[in-house]
Amino acid sequence: MDMSDTNIPDDLCYTEEHEWVSQDSEICTVGVTDFAQSELGDIVFVELPEVGESMKQGQPFGTIEAVKTVSDLYAPVSGEVVEINQSLEESADQINNDPYGDGWIIKICIEEKSDLTRLLSAGDYADMLAST
Repeated sequence: MDMSDTNIPDDLCYTEEHEWVSQDSEICTVGVTDFAQSELGDIVFVELPEVGESMKQGQPFGTIEAVKTVSDLYAPVSGEVVEINQSLEESADQINNDPYGDGWIIKICIEEKSDLTRLLSAGDYADMLAST
């Protein structure tokens, strides 16, 4: 697989299901990777959890819908949803345009920092993509 056009920021952690995580103290911002949004194609809708909802690492928390497919979103860490990206309700295509910026999906107050040790580094994520 040609990975030359795929953006994989070094300062994020990743899941095997193609979510990214940015940690700022107890809060983890979550989105889908550049690779995932390019594979999905034009994203038209995102089903988001409610603020206050509890997440379990590895469990589905919503869906992302593109023109041709619907995929589950998986919680990269366990914790409580403290914010959702309301702007995605009007323009889900922000995920296509800026997956690591304006296209973030939810923010979770992490319960166990050890959850982060089960995530992939940028290098590990790139290696995983290259081997598929």
